[in-house]
Amino acid sequence: MTTQAIEAGPRTSLTGTIRIRLRTPARRRNLELVLLLGALLLSGGALVLVELGALGRVGGTVLGLEAGLAALLIAGHVALRVVAPEADPFVLPIAALLNGIGIAEITRIDISKGVNGWEAAGIRQIVWTAIAIVTAFAILVAVRNHRVLQRYRYIAMFSAIVLLLLPMLPGIGRTVSGARVWIGVGPFSFQPGELAKIALAVFFAGYLVTARDSLSMVGRTFLGMRFPRVRDLGPILVIWVLAMAVIVFQHDLGTALLYFGLFLVMIYVATGRLSWVLLGLLLFLGGAVIAGRVLDYVAGRFNSWLDAFNPAIYDRSGGSYQLVQGLFGLADGGLIGTGLGQGRPDIVPLAESDYIIASLGEELGLIGLFAILALYLLFVSRGFRIGFTGQDDFGRLLGVGLSFVVALQVFIVIGGVTRVIPLTGLTTPFLAAGGSSLVANWIIVALLLRLSDSVRNQPRWVVDTAPNPLSVTGGGPA
Repeated sequence: MTTQAIEAGPRTSLTGTIRIRLRTPARRRNLELVLLLGALLLSGGALVLVELGALGRVGGTVLGLEAGLAALLIAGHVALRVVAPEADPFVLPIAALLNGIGIAEITRIDISKGVNGWEAAGIRQIVWTAIAIVTAFAILVAVRNHRVLQRYRYIAMFSAIVLLLLPMLPGIGRTVSGARVWIGVGPFSFQPGELAKIALAVFFAGYLVTARDSLSMVGRTFLGMRFPRVRDLGPILVIWVLAMAVIVFQHDLGTALLYFGLFLVMIYVATGRLSWVLLGLLLFLGGAVIAGRVLDYVAGRFNSWLDAFNPAIYDRSGGSYQLVQGLFGLADGGLIGTGLGQGRPDIVPLAESDYIIASLGEELGLIGLFAILALYLLFVSRGFRIGFTGQDDFGRLLGVGLSFVVALQVFIVIGGVTRVIPLTGLTTPFLAAGGSSLVANWIIVALLLRLSDSVRNQPRWVVDTAPNPLSVTGGGPA
């Protein structure tokens, strides 16, 4: 499509000439191209600084693979001009920049550990990123209209349940760091719960569109808030039981909080009733307190959080050693950081995955972390904008749900690393090492791009009063 407006032929009336102008999407894609090139330059520059700082030279396999990844992203941009020309121009560049920063820092940790080849987490991260991007654009091509997903809401629910149960199966289930959330086949491992969060978002959006009237309009008023009837509490109780089951059987407090928080936000957006949020918070906090008294691993997480600097807890197996080391790394970074390639992120356990925020905080400092948080904030705000400007209720709920799941995951991870909340085993979206997390988050990118393209493809006509009061301009929401 071209950049000029498409105009219908002039039509003469008694009062003047009516001219219909249709905006074309080329400007949005051009903006995306500029932002994407900037993101790729920053990512490549970060990788060069890592190698200069840690090795004193530039070159090697990682830079070559990074160049191939950049070519793949540019090819994806070209594909967007065809399959989703009206898509949001900010989502893809932000995801690419966060992913690139993560690859640079993971490579820096590999260098400090002396790891290379396929054993290097940075090379595996690039390969997984390529797989994730290809998967995302395949979904973008396959799902030409997001409303199709509403028809499969119960299939999404069934898929989420199966994905959550897979790690419990003997033979393929794997226990890593005390949490049974992985499946493994030969040398390959995957965390199916990452895909389950997307399936749950699709199911919640589809279910709440049909059930929101009974959930929002019926109930008793108490203290100025309308609370639901007991018979309407079924959905929230089912999700609460699911979250508690994840805590009890899979030993994964973070994933349980993620699923339950996603449901609470989506039911609040669907009904507009704060009482659902209050009931949900009371249920989850009550369940967490009981789990802390009954389950040793939950109690250990709370003790490590509340009394992290106690020598007895610090030295204990599974104690607060990782948390305290991460805090020391953040403190060492100070305001401006030690510089890429100049810190010691390798002395923190799982620095490339669970604790990559501490690694980045040490080398980029507080300013660098604020910049990363600003990128997440912009990504989530664009997702909320896509959701709230949608023309249908399912699209609005899905856009808000997908965006919020990224925001909540960032809060849970960074809150745990900085000791705001108890530490969990979730990964930082796009930054941390992990193939399953990358695939899931790039699928979220694809769905947000599809939603934004659908939103702007809805016709909306306004009167253009200049220069001709009878000219009509067409376009979508800004």
